[in-house]
Amino acid sequence: TLLARGHWARTIRENGLIVKDILRLRTTVSRIPVITELRADDRYDVIFVCVRYTQLDSVTASLNANSSPALVFVGNNVRACHYASLFPGKKVLFAFTVSAGHREKDRGVGINVKKITIGPAASNESLINDIFSGTGYNVLIEPNMEDYLLCHAAFILPAVFVCYRSDGDLRKLKKESAYLNMLTDASREGYRAIEKAGHEILPETDINYESRSYGRSCFLFFKLMCSTSLGKICASDHAMNAVDEMIALNSDLKAFFSQAGAETPIWNDLEKGAAKYLKQ
Repeated sequence: TLLARGHWARTIRENGLIVKDILRLRTTVSRIPVITELRADDRYDVIFVCVRYTQLDSVTASLNANSSPALVFVGNNVRACHYASLFPGKKVLFAFTVSAGHREKDRGVGINVKKITIGPAASNESLINDIFSGTGYNVLIEPNMEDYLLCHAAFILPAVFVCYRSDGDLRKLKKESAYLNMLTDASREGYRAIEKAGHEILPETDINYESRSYGRSCFLFFKLMCSTSLGKICASDHAMNAVDEMIALNSDLKAFFSQAGAETPIWNDLEKGAAKYLKQ
């Protein structure tokens, strides 16, 4: 069952949920039930909450009033513990899925490699296995989603700054190697602050974030992002259409850095280059 409102509720009811998969070069149409509100007595096995970070507070009351036993918050979040605490008596999980794209008039367009990281694992493994059984998803169960999401924000926000400096046209910066290296250095500042505050660096592949090999791989990632259409699909499409979310994520993460007593001069320089959007 999908909760949708307005234009999207009408469109999905009439035409089905239409998704164009860019990687697989195919379009799928799914006929699924659509509701326009979540009533207190609507009971589901699990509710996936797939809204922007800035919209979480607006759905808290209806989720709390609802009788469903389990919630999965999908997407960017640097205050996972806070949101988990708002739902006593419910199983609360957090997830991040490898997918990206944008909405058009009557369909979604993007990529989805069917990989999701979800947790915490404690007492939730059987529920997670039940949810994804038969879906073909590669499910990575992460015991510490709070730190995973903090680290994810520390890595992707510098990429957002690139989108704003280039007004969404990442190819403008593909030859600026010094600037692209600053993105890695900014994420390193974020990781140092996260460690200083007593949190883990996740995923484990990023533990050696100070190493030269990590720097090279990050540079190649950002270079690819600015040189190919994948950058538009995976970064600038969302960044340019969700400025409010990126402002909130950056503000809350900077508050976290400040509480940790961390200095982030490179991060601050990148912010200045994106000020046209971040100050909206």
